[in-house]
Amino acid sequence: MTGKHGSFRVLLDAGVPVSVSDIFLANHHTVIFYDQVLMEQADDRLVCATALANQAVLVVIDRDFNQLAKRYGVTPQGDRYDELSIIRLGCNEVLASKRLAQAMSLIGVEWSYALEKKARRMWVDIGPHFIRTNR
Repeated sequence: MTGKHGSFRVLLDAGVPVSVSDIFLANHHTVIFYDQVLMEQADDRLVCATALANQAVLVVIDRDFNQLAKRYGVTPQGDRYDELSIIRLGCNEVLASKRLAQAMSLIGVEWSYALEKKARRMWVDIGPHFIRTNR
C-alpha cells in the first residue's frame, strides 16, 4: 500500500470534485476515479469493497456524517469494513480541494500511524472549520 514518500492509493467516490485528485497527485499519491472501476450509482457496499480490493483509502464528500459512519462501520457493532480507511470531505465542492491541501500533513501522519498495525485504519474528517481524526 505504501510507495515512495509514504504514498497511498485513494478511490474517489462519486461526487468528489476532480480538483481533489490534483491535491493527491501533487503529493505523490495514486488516484483511482470512481468511473474507472464502478458503474454509475453503485451501491455503497460495492464502493467500500472496491476500495478494499484496491487497497485504497476511500475519499467521500458527504454532509451526512452519522449516516456515513453507520454505512462504513464506524459504529461499535459495525465491523464489516473495519479495515477501510476513509477521508471524508464534509465541506462543499468549492472548498474541498483547499481544505484537503491544508490537511495533507496531518493525513500523512495518520497514514503512518495506521500502517503501524494491521488493525488500525485511517479516518480523517475534514469540514469547513475543522479537521478531525478518528482512531
